[in-house]
Amino acid sequence: MPGTLYLCATPIGNLEDMTFRAVRVLREADLIAAEDTRNSRKLLNHFDIHTPMTSYHEYNKFDKGRKLVENLLEGKNIALITDAGTPGISDPGEELVRMCYAAGICVTAVPGAAACVTALTVSGLPTRRFAFEAFLPSEKKEREEILETLVREQRTIVLYEAPHRLVKTLRLLAERLGDRQVSVCRELTKKHETIYRASLPEAADYYENNVPRGECVIVIEGMSRETIRQEEKEKWENLSVEEHVDYYISQGLDRKTAMKNAAKDRGVQKRDIYNYLEQKKHSRTEG
Repeated sequence: MPGTLYLCATPIGNLEDMTFRAVRVLREADLIAAEDTRNSRKLLNHFDIHTPMTSYHEYNKFDKGRKLVENLLEGKNIALITDAGTPGISDPGEELVRMCYAAGICVTAVPGAAACVTALTVSGLPTRRFAFEAFLPSEKKEREEILETLVREQRTIVLYEAPHRLVKTLRLLAERLGDRQVSVCRELTKKHETIYRASLPEAADYYENNVPRGECVIVIEGMSRETIRQEEKEKWENLSVEEHVDYYISQGLDRKTAMKNAAKDRGVQKRDIYNYLEQKKHSRTEG
């Protein structure tokens, strides 16, 4: 029988967040695949875990992934851990999971800490719906595409950022998203944990003068529905009634539906739109 791949969450800072189950699974596994073996060795030594370990990271995820799948098919149980938090989230572990499912190997999770969820819960911003974007792409074109989608994102937005790029990223977000509320979460679960709440421009100014340390999670307020409604209202007000109806017709709708949609956008009855267009039609005829 094939073995099982265990996705083992590890602490994001405070070692007391390690779960009893994670310790047991790491001890009982035949092999531990770690993102950085030197970093993970400290964790394993702290919990007196002596399971053999191998490296699995972004730069060897395909070649090493195939070898790990072979080991699993031979019946070995493998525990996957990342440097901190839950493997598979903004992490090469997602590729190994896909490879395992393709090979018919069982995958299960040993839940625990995740920086994105931890930051969201302490941010003071809405938590019911959120969009996780991890690190913004380094490639300019791809980064611009992501930022464009975030401009009108209504859900709370969660991003990761390194301390040396924090100010630049906050400036960029302030430029694109405006004066939205943000919580910058640093050193989560550690001794010097801080959650700085302000607007995006204020946060950029603050960290310009207070050099940040430690990995950061940026939690940003989504665009409010009221703002979206106001923008839509202004958009339609800049169109004449005729242009408004013609817009929907150009989208493939019949005239009756186009008038109904235009009426809804403008907060009036469909008959008001119909009567207005008929009056304009008669006026042109008489003229």
